[in-house]
Amino acid sequence: MRKPYVILIGSASGIGKSTIAAELARKLNIKHLIESDFIRAVVRGIIGNEYAPALHSSSYDAYKHIRNKNRYANYDELVSAGFDDHASYVIPGLEKIIQRAITDYDDIIIEGVHLVPGLINTEQFEDYANIYFFILSSDEESHKERFVKRAVEIHRGGKQLDFFRENRIIHDHLIAQAQANDVNIIRSETVESTLEKILGIINKSCTTVKLINTIDELEDVIDIIINRNKGTLEKITYNVKGFEEPLIRNIGVSDSESANRFIKSINENKDKKEYLSQLYELSDFRKTTICASNQEALDKIISELKEKEYVSDG
Repeated sequence: MRKPYVILIGSASGIGKSTIAAELARKLNIKHLIESDFIRAVVRGIIGNEYAPALHSSSYDAYKHIRNKNRYANYDELVSAGFDDHASYVIPGLEKIIQRAITDYDDIIIEGVHLVPGLINTEQFEDYANIYFFILSSDEESHKERFVKRAVEIHRGGKQLDFFRENRIIHDHLIAQAQANDVNIIRSETVESTLEKILGIINKSCTTVKLINTIDELEDVIDIIINRNKGTLEKITYNVKGFEEPLIRNIGVSDSESANRFIKSINENKDKKEYLSQLYELSDFRKTTICASNQEALDKIISELKEKEYVSDG
């Protein structure tokens, strides 16, 4: 039997994880979709407030129950520590649910703020399930807009809106933990583009081609791969003349904002553009690993690159 899918989607409040998780479950025909908030509610019924005040608080104000607050260097560290304490009570329950799904060979999606990279132990399940862990990110302005909208929808505006700063600290903490634990970070843009990125990792199709574009054509190459076809630039290998070992760059760029920011920095920084131009001149081609959400999407990217004669057939 194939290994079941276990898909974890975490983020701070107001990023859009619930919407993404529901759409992902529909697309993958996964019937088990669980919110970590439900597990928190169960655990609260078992462990009383007097024993775990952080659990009985919200994720964004659990820091108030931390003793000896002076040991934290700043407010961000204090809020993050309180959040971790809050989440740590929920995670054992989440791990039990994952174990049950694996035992029953059931695919499952779990979403929620309590999915903290480094706290939840996914390694114990890797031999028995296809584990995919995603943390959704957002720029502050978009986060605030979604956060306000969600707070109004669930009729908790007055309470939650006072804690946007704390939720933003949790956002940054989750991103840092994802980076430290090699968990996928997905920039939340439109529902369609976010799903495309997640599916691109779950159903990833990749290939390596020899790119021969010039530095001035780089913007068009990135536009074809990322902006127009929602692909990912995973790795670039430069076989530099005169050097035995190649220069390898693991980049993992998948979102339009990061790609466009890179192009802008190249166009505005003459030294950086000159350095990259020299690197291009020292290598006849660049082995580039490109990924997409499925083989059809990948074939379309390669076809468009070949049509522009950016790919070497040699």
